[in-house]
Amino acid sequence: MEKETSRVAIVTGGAGGLGFPTAARLTAKGHRVAIWDVNGERAEAAAAQLPGAKGYLVDVTDAEAVEAATMKVVSDMGPLGILVTAAGHNGPIETFVDYPLDGWRFVMSLNLDAVLYCCQSAVRQMLKTDYGRIVNIASIAGKEGNPNAVAYAASKAAVIGLTKSAGKELATTGIRINCVAPAAIETEMMNQLTPEFRAFVTAKIPMGRLGKADEVAAMVSWLASEECSFCTGAVFDVSGGRATY
Repeated sequence: MEKETSRVAIVTGGAGGLGFPTAARLTAKGHRVAIWDVNGERAEAAAAQLPGAKGYLVDVTDAEAVEAATMKVVSDMGPLGILVTAAGHNGPIETFVDYPLDGWRFVMSLNLDAVLYCCQSAVRQMLKTDYGRIVNIASIAGKEGNPNAVAYAASKAAVIGLTKSAGKELATTGIRINCVAPAAIETEMMNQLTPEFRAFVTAKIPMGRLGKADEVAAMVSWLASEECSFCTGAVFDVSGGRATY
């Protein structure tokens, strides 16, 4: 097996959650990783732990900021080869009929709009070299829906649709766009959930446990590799047996 070419990668939400273990795997494979986070100090602290990584303060809900940051990464590090969109939020846990509209808008802005902005900006760069790997972090909730989390489920369903659409459109180029659909994973995002909701999502997993962030990162790492050459517009489950389709 040939050694993989060193690429420049952007990982949004790369300072924690699923983003940091993904960034760690990418740097371990020799890639040069730009860690984006809404907290600049956190991004820089995370990057300092990884060889060749750089931290960037980026509000991914701002399309102009995303474009400017993408251009800065290319200027600093070289042509863009990989994008992983790991920034996200559960949003409020509330019944459908009472779900707060400000919570809906916040979740959609971060979980969906930001993915569009980042993917568009990345594809503009990747088309210049006719090579790219984009991995969006969706969720099993986007397939099945989770009660009391309508915005989260809807946003992740939309990420799946965005991935499928863009993947088909760019299938004849050298760019591959896929997404992963994890079940509940042990990250700081789980701390946003009530104990009752945490128990609910764990009970739905046949393996009887939450997933580990590195288990998701392993899948993302392969999808971001040159070996992922005949998969695009696809959804890869990391669900401990929960997924049924």
